[in-house]
Amino acid sequence: MADTATTASAAAASPANASTDAPPFQLGKPRFQQTSFYGRFRHFLDIIDPRTLFVTERRLREAVQLLEDYKHGTLRPGVTNEQLWGAQKIKQAILHPDTNEKIFMPFRMSGYIPFGTPIVVGLLLPNQTLASTVFWQWLNQSHNACVNYANRNATKPSPASKFIQGYLGAVISAVSIAVGLNVLVQKANKFTPATRLLVQRFVPFPAVGPAGDSPDSSGPAYAHPGASPDRHVHAGEIETSQLEPEIARATSSRTVVYNKGL
Repeated sequence: MADTATTASAAAASPANASTDAPPFQLGKPRFQQTSFYGRFRHFLDIIDPRTLFVTERRLREAVQLLEDYKHGTLRPGVTNEQLWGAQKIKQAILHPDTNEKIFMPFRMSGYIPFGTPIVVGLLLPNQTLASTVFWQWLNQSHNACVNYANRNATKPSPASKFIQGYLGAVISAVSIAVGLNVLVQKANKFTPATRLLVQRFVPFPAVGPAGDSPDSSGPAYAHPGASPDRHVHAGEIETSQLEPEIARATSSRTVVYNKGL
């Protein structure tokens, strides 16, 4: 009888397996396996899902509370893995993991499509003037800088001068490359009008590439227009027991995420 009561109590504190599609919930872990390209692809589709931009304040509080209940083993009966994964998705999309404060909507990763797409379209507009080229490159790098700052590693504060220096360097390099390449293309007499137009369409790509952020001691750089998405689709997981002793001792986590290389 005692064993039956214990089993019933444990079941009440655990998520109900009502959905066969949802894997067992793990707090703070990705829902999809990071050992395959498809799993990483699904993971980042989850991160940039724009539907989380429309989550109400009440729904956010419910999601946070649900995760707190799971953490402390006080889940109400009937909560499913699907509900827990959904709650974690909402919390991670809206709240900064270090400060627990709401990230301004245009600078969230879920804002990639609605706020990043117009900028990409502007960068690819044909027959741009010098002023429009400078404007769109500046706007793109400004948006990148705000996204990277909003999603920064807040556990290791960095001086504002470091961010300003990086921002100015990104803007100057992007504008210089874009303007310089446009001038070279316009002066290329051997190009036909159709070829010149085609080449000009590709000018923004080398312009935004060198200006993309990269990981440093202050935290990871996030995939966004102008940044290097290759770093993220090559991410993988490894158990700390398989790492060098000095690295394994530096963390209490059982698994860590690493970059497989570009």
